[in-house]
Order: sequence, then structure tokens, then C-alpha cells
Amino acid sequence: MQLKENTQREIEVGAADLPLHCPTPDQVKWNSHPRVFLDVTKTGQALCPYCGTLYKLRAGEVIKAHH
Repeated sequence: MQLKENTQREIEVGAADLPLHCPTPDQVKWNSHPRVFLDVTKTGQALCPYCGTLYKLRAGEVIKAHH
């Protein structure tokens, strides 16, 4: 897997990316902040409080409830 620099400020995510956290597993870690979990299921988006990256749920994604 090719690691990405943490320079994107808006990232689309899907149901397969949940539970979502920033930085994501495919990002370079050396210059990252502590991992923080983000909830995109309520409003369709979440803003990382550390780096300001906006994560948006991809249009048409269906999130199944975990019971």
C-alpha cells in the first residue's frame, strides 16, 4: 500500500471506512497528530479537531446500524 502525505483537506469516505479515524491507515504517520475517531453517520460529515480535515460520507453510502 502506498502511504499518502497528510495534505488533503477534504476526504470522501464510505461505509467500509468505518469506524473512521484521523489520520487514516493509509497516511504517513511521522508528521501526524494523535488518532481521533470521527462520527460521520449523524450529519454525513465530520471535521478533525486536530488538523481540520473534513471527512464527507460518499453520496449514496448506506450505514448499517450495529446491534
